[in-house]
Order: sequence, then C-alpha cells, then structure tokens
Amino acid sequence: MDYRLFARAATGGRGSTELLRAAVLALDEIATGRRKLCAVQHPLGFLCFPVQREGDSGVCVHVFGSPDGTAPTPLTTSPVHSHSWDLISCVLYGRVINLPVRVLDEHKHPTHRVYEVASRPSGVDEIRPTTRLVRSENGPEQASVTGEIYSLPADEFHTTVLPGRSTAATLLLGRVRPHSRDLSLGPVDGVAHRAVREMCDVDQSARFASTVLRKIDAPHIR
Repeated sequence: MDYRLFARAATGGRGSTELLRAAVLALDEIATGRRKLCAVQHPLGFLCFPVQREGDSGVCVHVFGSPDGTAPTPLTTSPVHSHSWDLISCVLYGRVINLPVRVLDEHKHPTHRVYEVASRPSGVDEIRPTTRLVRSENGPEQASVTGEIYSLPADEFHTTVLPGRSTAATLLLGRVRPHSRDLSLGPVDGVAHRAVREMCDVDQSARFASTVLRKIDAPHIR
C-alpha cells in the first residue's frame, strides 16, 4: 500500500476515494482467501486487520463493533490511552468520535494512575504501573464520518467512542515516533499484569472481512 495516499489525504483532507479503494482491495484479498491474514481482537475492543508492516510504519483496518456480535473482553485499564505513534485515519463507514482527554498530575486526590503498555510480537501486552498519579478532563468531541480523514499525534491522550450501538471501520497509517510510549489510564492501586490479544483464525478473518466489505458504501470504487 502506498503511504503517499495517506500523506495526500492528510493534506487538506483529499484522497479519501483512493484510501477507500485501497481498503476494499486489501479486504477483498482477505475475504476471498487470496491472502491468508489473521485479524486480532484488540484489548480496546476493536478488531484489527494488520494489512501492512514496514519498519516503523504500519497500515491496519480497525473495525469497531464486533462483526459477529460477540462482546469484547473487559478492559483491565480505562479506555483512555495515548499512542507511541502518529496516526492518520480514513473512516470507511460509520461515525467515529475521538474524545481528547487532558491528563493532569494530581498527588492529593488522583482518579487514575498512568500505565505503560508494552506489546509483544507474541500477542501479549505487558501492562506496568508508573509512578505518575493524575486526574483527567474531557475535551470537545471530534466526530468523523464516512470518507473523512482525521489524525491524532503520538502522546495525546484520548478515547474513541461510537454513538449508541453503531458500528464503524477505519483504514489507518501509524508511524512510530522515537522516544514515545504507549500509555493508558488505569486504577490508582492497580498492579502490573498481562493482557493477551485473541487471534482470529484465517477462516474467521475471511468471514469478518466479508462482513466489513458489505458495510462499505462505495460501489463506485469496487
């Protein structure tokens, strides 16, 4: 997948048609079995298709709302987190709301502790409490709908929500920023622990890709 598509889309919001087409092509390869790829159930509650990995960059399709209706595994931290990578994302269908969260140091009456998340290639997340105690304040909602482009810089705390019981999917490019860490807010008195990302098999992944393709309202790009 050509990363320049994302660069053009991020500059003035152009290029969404090309990104939609790229997502459809990638998902169609998975759905038809031409590409054997295993989707991953992310601890934050979405399904991830890791379409491409190259050095410090990667392209994924994220599906919010389970394609087969199963409930996500309960979180061991809060959904508020920050990435170690810069993100550019195109909404394939649905409405995605990103809620920026301002995190402030608070030693007397903290509501959360900051945790560092180290993701291993094996699919295990090592979640370790830091010494930082904080409180948080929600910022204004930032909503994006089908065909729109949004970006999130590394190190910015946020949470992603969907209205009601709706579903959505995005195609995103992540580029690691040196010296940044994956962080999450969790309980003040929490301890170090592990979370295992559930891997779908090839057949499951193909069925899920087919479901996502049916929901993409872009017949003109197929």
